[in-house]
Amino acid sequence: MSVGFKKIMKKNPANRELPGKYYPTLVVTGKSVSLEDLAYKMKEKSSLTLGDIKSVLINFVESMRETLYTGSSVNIENFGVFSLSAKSTGTEDRKECTAKLIQSVKINFRSSSNVRPDITTTRAGERIDFFDIESLLESNSEGNSNTPGGGDTGGGSAGGSGGDVVDPSN
Repeated sequence: MSVGFKKIMKKNPANRELPGKYYPTLVVTGKSVSLEDLAYKMKEKSSLTLGDIKSVLINFVESMRETLYTGSSVNIENFGVFSLSAKSTGTEDRKECTAKLIQSVKINFRSSSNVRPDITTTRAGERIDFFDIESLLESNSEGNSNTPGGGDTGGGSAGGSGGDVVDPSN
């Protein structure tokens, strides 16, 4: 499994005068995997039909949403815990602290320790290799056919937030 990264310069927020440092930041490539795609992968590993798996996943999402909206957290063993959190404004007077101060609500996820990525693992199915997208694109434009996974494995979690979408074909 290979995950690309790009080099992002970040300045120290406490002292903007200091020179910035480059950090490898993980990027998402390609299109998002849909529920249909996941169901198909699951079907290949089980005796269930594609329709059965899709039905279970759809019902799971609906049930989890309903449970979260009652104020409970959802703990999925060996995966993680989902819970709600709110962004709100504060007030000095306790009596003025009401639900009207809640500006937005989001769903949080805390992964279980056994699904967290471990970049030091040597097990083939769990190993993550990192490749420098910029170097890969440069080598491809020079006519080399360097493939992801064989490139720069210089890390990927230091200061990176991920979530950036890059189309390597551009």
